[in-house]
Amino acid sequence: MTTRTMTIGEIIEAFATGEPPLRIEAYDGSSVGPEDSHLVLRLKSEKALQYFVTAPGDLGLARAYLSGELEVEGVHPGAPHDVFGALEVFRKTMTRTPDVRTMARIARSIGLSNFTVPPVPAQEVPPPWQRVLHGMRRHSKKRDAEVVSYHYDVSNRFYEWILGPSMTYTCACYPEAQVSLEEAQENKYRLVFDKLGLKAGDRLLDVGCGWGGMVRYAAARGVRAIGVTLSREQVEWGRAAIEAEGLGDLAEVRLMDYRDVPERDFDAVSSIGITEHIGRRNYHGYFSRLHGYLRPGGRLLNHCITRPDNSRTTKAGSFIDRYIFPDGELAGAGTVHLEAENAGFEVVHEENLRQHYAFTLRDWCANLVEHWDCAVEEVGEPMAKLWGLYMGSCQYGFEHNKIQLHQILAVRLDDAMTWDVPLRQWWTA
Repeated sequence: MTTRTMTIGEIIEAFATGEPPLRIEAYDGSSVGPEDSHLVLRLKSEKALQYFVTAPGDLGLARAYLSGELEVEGVHPGAPHDVFGALEVFRKTMTRTPDVRTMARIARSIGLSNFTVPPVPAQEVPPPWQRVLHGMRRHSKKRDAEVVSYHYDVSNRFYEWILGPSMTYTCACYPEAQVSLEEAQENKYRLVFDKLGLKAGDRLLDVGCGWGGMVRYAAARGVRAIGVTLSREQVEWGRAAIEAEGLGDLAEVRLMDYRDVPERDFDAVSSIGITEHIGRRNYHGYFSRLHGYLRPGGRLLNHCITRPDNSRTTKAGSFIDRYIFPDGELAGAGTVHLEAENAGFEVVHEENLRQHYAFTLRDWCANLVEHWDCAVEEVGEPMAKLWGLYMGSCQYGFEHNKIQLHQILAVRLDDAMTWDVPLRQWWTA
C-alpha cells in the first residue's frame, strides 16, 4: 500500500506546537490555521519550501520572505508591527520535532529536488567561518569597522524615517506607555545625564555615539562632549546637527574606534548600545579601557541589550548574524555586571528597561509602515522588508522576555576607595 504524500499544510502542522496562531496558505492549495485570522502567511512556490528545508529556523524564513517567496498579508488595527512580527510568531510555533515515521513521510512528500539550496538574498553576509577564512579576525578593528558600516551606512534618510527627528537608535525611556517616541528618547538622554551627575563644565565621552544624540544633549547643557563611532554616515549627520544647533564649541563627533581615544580624565563615560558589538571575550578589555578613560570618582553608564540569563550561548541567531549584526553577541546582565566589577568599577545601580524597548520598537515599526513607500524608494524593497522583519522580531523578543535591556551605573573609585555619589538614588525615573 502506497502512503499518501502530505500537503504543505499537513507538513506545517507536523512541526507546529498546537494550532498556528495565524492563517498559512500554501502554493499547493492547502492551508492551516484559523480561518478568521487577520494575518495570512502565504507560501508562493516550492522555493519557499526549499528555503525552509535547507536552512531550518529563522534563516530559512528570512530568506524566503526577502526573496518574495513568502508573503504576509493583513494587519490588526493599531498594531502595524504585526505584519513584521508574524514571521517571528510563526517561527516560535514551529518547534516540535515529528516522529520518525512522520519525518519519513515528509521526506517523500518533499522530494529530493527540494533539498537543493536556492539563491540567497544579496544582503546576506557569509557565515562566521567564511569570514575567518577571508582573514577577517573577529572583533579586530578592521572587521568591527566593516560590520558597523554594513549596518549603519545604509542611508541617513532611511534612518530618519524609522527613528524620527531624534535620530536615536537605542531604547527610549517611556514615562507612560503611550507618550511619543521623541518624548521618550529625550527622557532617556535626561535619565543618562542625571545618573552620570553631569553639570556644566564637565567632560563626557560617549562611545558608540551614533548620530550624536547624547553628545548634543549634554553639550546643550554646558558639558564638553566627545562622541566616537565607526560609521561615516553617522559622523556626517552628527557634525551637521552639531553645527545647526550651534554646539560646535562644546560638542564633537569623531570617526574613531573607542579603543583609540587619546584623551583621559573624563568626568563621565556613556556607552549606549555598543556592548552588543564588542564580543563577550572582549568585555574585560572594554570595561578596563573605559575605566582608564575616567578620572577617579568618574562615572560610567552602560546601556545594552542582554539575555534574560547568564547560562546560554552569547552568539546571535543565524538571521541576526547574517543580515543585521554580524559578529553580534549578547550576555546576561549578571555577566556584564561581573566584568565591570572585574575591571575595577563599583556598580551602584542597575535596572531593566525591557518593556521600554518593546515600546521603542513598536514606534519604529509604526514609522516604517507610515513611510513605507519612501523607504522602498530610498533603499529598495528587500532592505525595507529586512528592517521590518528585524524590528518586528525584536519587538516580539522584548515583549516575551527573550531579550532585555539593562542600564548599569558604575563608578571608578579613587585611591582611597571612596566616591562622591549621593547616599540614595538622586534621579527621577
